[in-house]
Amino acid sequence: MSREIVNAICRTFPGAEVSDPWGGGHDAWKVGGKMFACIGAAMPGVSVKTDSVETAQMLIDAGVGVKAPYFHRSWVNLPWSTSEDELRYRLAASYRLVRSSLTKKAQAKLALFE
Repeated sequence: MSREIVNAICRTFPGAEVSDPWGGGHDAWKVGGKMFACIGAAMPGVSVKTDSVETAQMLIDAGVGVKAPYFHRSWVNLPWSTSEDELRYRLAASYRLVRSSLTKKAQAKLALFE
């Protein structure tokens, strides 16, 4: 996995946009202005949102990821060694979670996502 692969995957999600909100080389992927994935400038890997603190802890305990520094406990950081299949799944799950939290009006403006 690499920054390029993460960005290529996230770019395919309807309405996804990337920015560097803190400067210094972060890639923060957002939908509807809300972040669903972030590649840090220094920490290797990508941080994604999970549906709960418990899910994040389960992924950490299973060795899938580590605690995402500077984020809420419901976020995990997936290391660059994560398989591409696992990466795609976790990015899509994070995107769906954040997308579902948008207003109905904002969701209606986005193309369908399977």
